[in-house]
Amino acid sequence: MENAMNKIIMQLIGTLLVAISLIACNSHGQKDTIRRSDSLNSYKNRAFFGVVDSTLTKKYPFIHFERNHYKFYTENSANFEKLYYDFQQMIKHKDRKLNFYHIGGSHLQADIYTHEMRTYLQTNWPGLIGERGLVFPFDLAKTNNPWNYEFSSPNAWKSYRSPVDRPDSVDYGILGAVVECPDSAIQISFKYDKTKVKPGFDRLRIYHNKGDFPYALHFGADEILVLRKQTNTEVGYTDVYFTDELTSFSANFSRDTIAPYTMRILGFQLSNKEPGISYNTIGVNGAGLYTYLGNKYFEEQLKEFPPDFFAFSVGTNDANTTYANFRPEVFRANLDSVLQIVMRANPNCAILLTVPNDAFYKKKYLNKNVAREREMIIQLAKKYEAAVWDFYGIMGELGSAKTWTRAGLMRTDLVHFTADGYRLKGNMFYESFLKWLEQMELRQQQQNQKVNGSN
Repeated sequence: MENAMNKIIMQLIGTLLVAISLIACNSHGQKDTIRRSDSLNSYKNRAFFGVVDSTLTKKYPFIHFERNHYKFYTENSANFEKLYYDFQQMIKHKDRKLNFYHIGGSHLQADIYTHEMRTYLQTNWPGLIGERGLVFPFDLAKTNNPWNYEFSSPNAWKSYRSPVDRPDSVDYGILGAVVECPDSAIQISFKYDKTKVKPGFDRLRIYHNKGDFPYALHFGADEILVLRKQTNTEVGYTDVYFTDELTSFSANFSRDTIAPYTMRILGFQLSNKEPGISYNTIGVNGAGLYTYLGNKYFEEQLKEFPPDFFAFSVGTNDANTTYANFRPEVFRANLDSVLQIVMRANPNCAILLTVPNDAFYKKKYLNKNVAREREMIIQLAKKYEAAVWDFYGIMGELGSAKTWTRAGLMRTDLVHFTADGYRLKGNMFYESFLKWLEQMELRQQQQNQKVNGSN
C-alpha cells in the first residue's frame, strides 16, 4: 500500500512539475492580469492527492477531509504569488533556498507532524535536499526532545523555558528556551536520530551570550575540517564554517579566562549551500502568542534568516481558559503583533494562519474559545492577505476531540495527539500545501489562456 501511495504521489508531483516548467517563464509578470473573479478559492481541490489515504474516509468518517485546503479571504495574495514563483524557480533551476518557519507550542516541540512536512518537502523534489535549520538541545533541558535528532553532554545544565521561567537575568531568542552551564570545560554533541532526512551542514551557528564570549572552541577529530570561526558579539552567536558537510558534531568549549562565567545556549542552526527548503520548527511546551512577544531576541534572530513562508499554529494555550476569561480582542492584538514582527523581517513573506485543534478545558469542559480564535484569525487573514488552514473545522469543530480520542488519534488529555494522530495531521498539512500549489497552477493556466485568447 505504501509503495503504491508513493507512486501516486510522485506521479502527481511529476504532473505538477511539467506544468510548472511550461509556465515558469510567464508566471512572474502576470500579477496585473488577475481579475477579481479569479480568486484563489475558485480553484480549491477537495479531492485526495495521494498523501492521505482516501480509504481513511471510511475509517474516520468524522474527519472533514473535504476541508483540507488553504482558504483565502482576499481575492489575491501578492506574497503567496511571490512564494509560488520562487518555488517554481527553485524546482526548475535548483538555484535557491526558501526559509519556512512554523511556530506553535507543545505540538511543535514534539516536531512530529512538522517533521512529516519537512520530510516531504526535502525528499519529493530531486536535488532539493534543503537544510535542517534551527534546533534546540531539549535533551539538555530535561524535557521532551524531537525524536529526529539528539543532543548529549557530560556536563550538568540548568534550563529555562519562556512559558514558565521569566527571571530578569534571562533573555530568550526565537526558540524560546535557554540552557546554561558554568563549567570551564563544556562538551555538546549532536546527531540525527530516527529520520530518513539528514541534510548535511557546512556552517554551524551557535546562539549564545551576547558580548565577549570567553571560550576557545574545538571540534575534536573534525577540527581539521574547520575553515574558520567567527563570533558576532552584538547579536550573540558564533559561526563555524567547515570545508565538508557534516551530519553530526561534538563541540568542546574551553573557557580562556580565570573569572567565572556561565555559558548560555539559545539554539543552534545547521546550514548548507544546498537548494531546497529550510523548515524551522519553533515550539515550546505551554507557549502562546504572549510568550513569543516577550522573547527579547526573537525578531533580531528571525532577521538573520528572513522567512519566505511563516505558518502560525499558536492558540491552544491562549484559549486554554474559561469562556469568561478569554479575550478575543487580546488574542487578535497579540497575533497581529507577532505578524508585524514577521513582516518586518520580510514584508514579502507568505503567511499561513492555522486554526488550532479542538481541545477540552481541564479535560472535561467544552472549549468554545477556539471558534472565537478562528474569527480573529479570519480578520487578520483579510488584513495580511494570508491563507487559513482550518484544522478545527477539519476535525469536526466543537467536541470533536472526544471522537478523535475514541479513534486513537488523540490522547486522553483531550489536547494532544497520539503519534498516529500527529502523522495523519502531518499528511493532511502537506497535502493542503500541494493543493495550494495546484490552486496557483490552475489559476495561472487560466490567466495564460485569457492572455493568449486576447492576442
